[in-house]
Amino acid sequence: MPRVLVDAAAVPADRGALTRYVDGLVAGLARAGADLAVVCQRADAERYARLAPSADVITGPVSITHRASRLAWEQTGLPLLARRAGADVIHAPYYSIPLASGLPTVVTVHDVTWFTEPDRSPRASFFRSATRTAVRVARRVIVPSKATRDELVRVLDADPTRIDVAYHGVDHTQFHPPSDDEVRRAALRCGLHDRPYVAFLGALDPRKNVPNLIRGFAAAVRHLESPPALVIGGGVHEADVDAACREVEATVKVVRPGYLGAADLPGFLGGALVVAFPSRGEGFGLPVLEAMACGAPVLTTHRTSLPEVGGDAVAYTEPDAGSIAAALGDLLAAPERRRRLREAGLARAREFTWDASAEAHLSSYQRAIE
Repeated sequence: MPRVLVDAAAVPADRGALTRYVDGLVAGLARAGADLAVVCQRADAERYARLAPSADVITGPVSITHRASRLAWEQTGLPLLARRAGADVIHAPYYSIPLASGLPTVVTVHDVTWFTEPDRSPRASFFRSATRTAVRVARRVIVPSKATRDELVRVLDADPTRIDVAYHGVDHTQFHPPSDDEVRRAALRCGLHDRPYVAFLGALDPRKNVPNLIRGFAAAVRHLESPPALVIGGGVHEADVDAACREVEATVKVVRPGYLGAADLPGFLGGALVVAFPSRGEGFGLPVLEAMACGAPVLTTHRTSLPEVGGDAVAYTEPDAGSIAAALGDLLAAPERRRRLREAGLARAREFTWDASAEAHLSSYQRAIE
């Protein structure tokens, strides 16, 4: 089995989707018996040692906590460290790679919305440049869905024979149908006081479509005698989201608790009437999978990778506010349908494991070496 060095130095501290991807992958690789080394920031060393007890966990210099320093170190320090560690292949799990490592390099490209949704981030130009370079230079490119593979080919004219699809998994220990106590604790954290709610969890960049979710939710519940709240978990306060909140009537309750800790997520997702994720496009759609694993009925869009994740186990809407209002209103009025979606979502979520993802990654590493 080849010796693999996973560069986890770029993983942020926010416990977002990238962190959960690298954590799940490293643990899955360790369970598969991979000959594994993980390079990370010093603050993360204990976590990776716990996730992969058989791996060599190597800490980079203190300076890599700063983005510019990390990118410079990636080009010089990382290749040197990989050779010292005896690596046969380097896996860069976040767009950018060392350009002259002297070793086969595999890169994960999570999505191409930096190209198709250019207004999503002030750093989009950096990610577009990094993605173009990585796709050109890396031996293999790993993507989390067939939709992302097809978009890479369409947008960047990438060579499809060098792209490997490896679906994400879900940590079924962390994301599970919650107990009553977990639901109550999450509701208290959000200040709901036993009020039913519709949940959203994720970043608030434009492609997540949160303003249209707010407008659609308001239209769906304005005539209800006891309307649920809309709880927007995670992310930061964006101007468009603030503006959409100001548009809705005072009787429509929108709660923004901010960042939710990992312990709160099963209760938050599993305790919702519906988890709404009307994104305009995703590389995979980890929040949809995690919500299904928590037993939540999910409403999402039939865009890019989301049908690959949700299949027939979720409800779908178009991303405009009117369609969201109609689809959400139908779900809120149909408890039996929500129950069926809960059961179907739980069953489908069991099909996505980090062990299966790790096996797909190991196959990609072997192809890179060959």
